[in-house]
Amino acid sequence: MGAAVATPRLLTRSRRLLASLLLPLVIVGLCLFQAQPADAARGGRMGGGSFRAPSMPRSGGSYRGGGYGGGYRGGGMGFPFLIPIFGFGGGGLFGLLILMAVAGVLVNALRGVGNAPSIGGAAAAPAMPRNVNMIQVQVGLLASAKSLQEDLRSLAASSDTSSSAGLQRLLQETTLALLRQPDLWVYANAESGSVPFSSAESTFNRLSMNERSKLDAELTSNVGGQRTTDTSNSSGDADATNEFIVVTLLVASTASAKLAGADTGEDLRQTLRILGSTASSELMALEVIWQPEGRGDVLSANDLVTAYPSLQHL
Repeated sequence: MGAAVATPRLLTRSRRLLASLLLPLVIVGLCLFQAQPADAARGGRMGGGSFRAPSMPRSGGSYRGGGYGGGYRGGGMGFPFLIPIFGFGGGGLFGLLILMAVAGVLVNALRGVGNAPSIGGAAAAPAMPRNVNMIQVQVGLLASAKSLQEDLRSLAASSDTSSSAGLQRLLQETTLALLRQPDLWVYANAESGSVPFSSAESTFNRLSMNERSKLDAELTSNVGGQRTTDTSNSSGDADATNEFIVVTLLVASTASAKLAGADTGEDLRQTLRILGSTASSELMALEVIWQPEGRGDVLSANDLVTAYPSLQHL
């Protein structure tokens, strides 16, 4: 009889425990959800990169290629290898996505247990970056900045997105194009976080997918050396009824430079200058995403606030 009474109680406790464990996951899932505008504008995308580990050197000696080195530590606070360092805008969706990447540290740490060091003078494994800085900068401009759209289309047509040098040039030219339109800046947001190298690619892909999902279509694209252009819709200026243009810069870098954020126009100016000066050896991946791109597409004030809730008025 006692066992029969204990069983329902045990089941009740188990259900409560399960509910308490699932509740945080449900909350995080709701926080990650972002409503999209009913009529998303078409846009463009360009970039590329690689998260492969440095190759093994052919001869003896320590590996220093790729600009990684063994002394890079990233972040600015204690334990950057385990804890994301959230930069600007209070974290938001970007911070939550980076937080998800921390789980990869535990998995890789368990896999690494028991791996013995090389013995007998074997070549040492190449040094990998301990962590990677994820940087996302978004700028909302008045739609009268149509020359910016022309600059982005021109870069998409001419940039070499299959090489580190080409990506560095693309980043530099994009930041310069934005810096030339300071009078048309209206909204901005900048966020950064440090994630383990093992989780960098998956985190970058999540962030990229989140931004790409805000576009109804990608009319202009140049990613990893592959170019596509819908000339029937993307040629020429956007319709005069457009209200805003939003450009997103997503960067994965081993550089340790501290950005100024985007709370003011001067902060944004300094952030773009620092970001544009990233060396090719430190740049692991880059994506430039913008909307609208197609003729007649509109990004209204309501669409902008719905799709980009983290943007702050300058």
